[in-house]
Amino acid sequence: MKIIAIILFLATYALLLIFPKKRAHIAVISAAIFVVTGMMPISKVFFTINWNVLMMIAGTMGTVYLFIESKMPALLGDIIIEKTKNVKWAIIALSLFAGLISAFIDNVATVLMVAPVAVTIAKKLDISPISMIIAIAISSNLQGAATLVGDTTSILLGGQAGLDFLDFFVYQGKPGLFWVVQAAAIVSALVLLLVFKKHKQPIHSEGRTTVSDYVPTILLLGTIILLILVSFIPADYKPEIINGLICVVIFLFGLARSYVKKKDTAEITAALKEIDLFTLVLLAGLFLVVGGISEVGVIDDISRVFGRISGDNVFIIYTLIVWFSVVISAIIDNIPYVATMLPVVAGIAGILDVSPTLLYFGLLSGATLGGNLTPIGASANIAALGLLRKEGHDVSSSEFMKISVPFTLAAVATGYVLVWLIWA
Repeated sequence: MKIIAIILFLATYALLLIFPKKRAHIAVISAAIFVVTGMMPISKVFFTINWNVLMMIAGTMGTVYLFIESKMPALLGDIIIEKTKNVKWAIIALSLFAGLISAFIDNVATVLMVAPVAVTIAKKLDISPISMIIAIAISSNLQGAATLVGDTTSILLGGQAGLDFLDFFVYQGKPGLFWVVQAAAIVSALVLLLVFKKHKQPIHSEGRTTVSDYVPTILLLGTIILLILVSFIPADYKPEIINGLICVVIFLFGLARSYVKKKDTAEITAALKEIDLFTLVLLAGLFLVVGGISEVGVIDDISRVFGRISGDNVFIIYTLIVWFSVVISAIIDNIPYVATMLPVVAGIAGILDVSPTLLYFGLLSGATLGGNLTPIGASANIAALGLLRKEGHDVSSSEFMKISVPFTLAAVATGYVLVWLIWA
């Protein structure tokens, strides 16, 4: 049975790589095979799916749509442009702004919010927007690991390790991932300054966008505040899906308010369409696939292999996990990779009899930051290149990587060193 599980698992990953547009279907079919064959007991199916993670993703996506439609992000972009004196600093400011937004909002949504501002600037100055858009995309990817709601991978880690919102800031009395990511952002921003040192064209603002509705901003801030507040409640006194409930309930409140205000279902329909069912179904299937290989003992075997390769040396295992994650995430989407590796990392920590925190944080740093290395390594990069293509700019991999490689290596190296120094 274990051999069958391994073959099915490897076949699933191969198909995920070959047919990216069918990933959700592949994950569900694979999960169904695990259940039908008994490798994943049907009695455990419901509890193997992490409903808290799925609810957080769905609720956050919906609220973010309302936030974007209110035009608040466009106003914030306009304010930033007012404060910059030339193109170089506009690029740095927009990339840092994209990063800040992306710490709380999906990376793709961030790119779709901020990139149009860069396109507008480029048209006014009659320059190419390529460099600006790439900088915005890779900066948004970087900050995805900063908070619990910054990226799907962060939500997955929170579900696996039982982390609350504040744990990303301070965990067990030590600085959390948020501060590691900010240090990486500062170092990578210095790299961008060098890359764009010749972009000195002056820039001028031409007015501010008018916000149509301030309530979605309040709802988004309310989501974050409530996630912080429930962090103080002991785990024994709150349901496991509390974070997901908060995100979903606030989104539903936003929908109800929209209907009462406009007496029209158009915005409700549009917001529901923005919830990425493809990703939700993919994750549900992957939870069952990973649960299936765990049930038959494959996860434990993989953990032991890592242990043998490293000679049970924690530093070597940590190094392998970080940089292997960078390489893999440069090639494939990091969501299925992280979903698979989290239980493996927990198994490795169990074999070594050490806290899994170091390895968890190393995994997230490598997988999240590593996606910046190539144009296909992250959904935000693909979205950015799609936007550029609509504007008539085809970007080659080499052109993208001239910016992304130094940026990514600087960010990952910073995270690699800091996570080890803080958590080893």
